[in-house]
Amino acid sequence: QVQLVESGGGLVQAGGSLRLSCAISGRPVGNYRLGWFRQAPGKIREFVAAISWSGASTYYADSVKGRFAISRDNPGNTLYLQMNSLNPEDTALYSCAVGLRPYATTVADFGSWGRGTQVTVSS
Repeated sequence: QVQLVESGGGLVQAGGSLRLSCAISGRPVGNYRLGWFRQAPGKIREFVAAISWSGASTYYADSVKGRFAISRDNPGNTLYLQMNSLNPEDTALYSCAVGLRPYATTVADFGSWGRGTQVTVSS
């Protein structure tokens, strides 16, 4: 069974940076994408970024493109999200998840959700 544990969240001023980590234990069934999602208070969970199992391809929501970067380490045990130029609209609970099928991009395409790490950006 796959377990994901996020870390690295915190309070940061607008314009600052944070690096989130997602520790992956166990081997997912199927070598599908890994993803980051976020949920702000009163809003639905939304896609942030995803990376192919090989790490060769990355995908981003328009709202974070050019500011965030998703990556994974070579053994594949840790997923990262480097977040730069943060703004208050990025405030949310950030969670990582494992793709359940090829070309996973929506919330319904992912599973084995971590509990999340809170990111708060002050203005």
